[in-house]
Amino acid sequence: MAAFFLKDSRISPMSTITRREINQTIQANAASLSYNDKAPVLASLAVKRDEVKFSADGALVADTGQHTGRSAQDKFIVDDALTHDTVWWDNAKATSTEKFDLLLADLLAATKDKDLFVQQLYAGADVSHQLNVEVFTENAWHALFIRNLLIRPALNALGDFESNVTIVHLPSFKADPARHGTRSETAIMLDFSRNMVLICGTAYAGEIKKSVFSLFNFHAPQNGVLPMHCSANIGKDGDTALFFGLSGTGKTTLSTDPERTLIGDDEHGWHKDGVFNLEGGCYAKTIKLSREAEPEIFGATERFGTVLENVVLDEETLKPDFNDGSKTENTRAAYPLTALDNVSRTGMGPTPKSVILLTADAFGVLPPIARLTPDQAIYHFLSGYTAKVAGTERGVTEPQATFSACFGAPFMSLHPSVYGKMLKKQLGESLAECWLLNTGWTGGPYGVGERISIKDTRTLLTSALSGELVNTPMRVDPIFGFEVPTAVEGINAGLLEPRTTWEDAAAYDEQAAKLVKLFEENFAKFGASADELADAGPSLSNAA
Repeated sequence: MAAFFLKDSRISPMSTITRREINQTIQANAASLSYNDKAPVLASLAVKRDEVKFSADGALVADTGQHTGRSAQDKFIVDDALTHDTVWWDNAKATSTEKFDLLLADLLAATKDKDLFVQQLYAGADVSHQLNVEVFTENAWHALFIRNLLIRPALNALGDFESNVTIVHLPSFKADPARHGTRSETAIMLDFSRNMVLICGTAYAGEIKKSVFSLFNFHAPQNGVLPMHCSANIGKDGDTALFFGLSGTGKTTLSTDPERTLIGDDEHGWHKDGVFNLEGGCYAKTIKLSREAEPEIFGATERFGTVLENVVLDEETLKPDFNDGSKTENTRAAYPLTALDNVSRTGMGPTPKSVILLTADAFGVLPPIARLTPDQAIYHFLSGYTAKVAGTERGVTEPQATFSACFGAPFMSLHPSVYGKMLKKQLGESLAECWLLNTGWTGGPYGVGERISIKDTRTLLTSALSGELVNTPMRVDPIFGFEVPTAVEGINAGLLEPRTTWEDAAAYDEQAAKLVKLFEENFAKFGASADELADAGPSLSNAA
């Protein structure tokens, strides 16, 4: 098909646009195209163009404006022959190929006379399951952000680079709901058939990386790979551990451990030969970050070329104030894995021996750690209970109890049962130990109790990963049915029995009953596909 070159943003495309035509049109339109610039060049340009500021340590500090988190309600997937019967439409907004191409055509027209930055990167450390991602963006700092987070090809590989994923990222362009079928001026549109992503109307950089994950989540199961919103590390004895959890539950913090080698902090694949990282960097939350509690992550924020999103700088010293959440609680640092001392050089690890499901229980009901049977693990994986941390999404100003299937529903392109069945198979074959680790509240709900300390959480996690807890005496929780250690060295025994940490035991019982009801109501939406797991969940009749 001959390439078309759009001169007017109101011209509608006459046919389905290809990746090749996107490249040709942008090359014809753009004032300049900068390919694969490295961190020093991108950082200097970003400051020179007044996109960002330098911190005292050389990190780039970006203000993303009104969008300080993901715009989940503005994400659309093209409904076509490939996706119509496969996408989890209860969790996604549909758009048509025509509307997608209309927005794409308008975005391409908007590249006229712009200076654009292009990054050609890999997603997937395992070359047999790798995506070749080409990102076009109008901002140098966004180019540096995605360069930090995906896998950077060797220079001698770029000559043969052929993309199979294309992302067009124009934050300054505002969608027209009447013309493009969007909800607002913000749009994140994905076409799984052509592996294309369009992002406009938002400068929040996390939309770029999460779009790549959404694409991977759709295609990976067809290739025998379980896509996972999780972090992963590996011990000195070669024992891989996975950490599932939503943003703010501790994936990055807990997997970044000086005693264990980090594989990756957010997105992975698990197949018959082991696990692999989808990315080449970390996207860590920085609110209340301290050098004492998280030295490696803190050190990465002082690295030249790290991108800090919505972090407030001290006006005199230009040092970040990580305790200042005036812009958002969802402050972030994006840095390459090479910023850390103890990271995997391959981005891969053997079959996991431990699977950790992280939750931040805002009700103050769950114990800080519990051992799960395989069925209980799948139940809690599908439930994805946690507290949605303030600022992770627009409009969320304080922690709220929430359920997010597979601990990442916004990125799960297929029905959760697809991923649940795959995880059950992997657990059966690997015989991995499964744990529920609560990083939330104790002594009462959010606003009354207090957050479980990182120190206690790390002590419990270390005991689980070392195998110490396997033979520890356990009690069976009367409501949730899972096993809870009765004593762990270094941990106050009272912490292990949540009900005893409350001043009013009857108030605890009332909160527990509320939480059980929420679990039951949420799990009912999975219908017959999850009936066999219903008994693995909490029940007040068990307590009675």
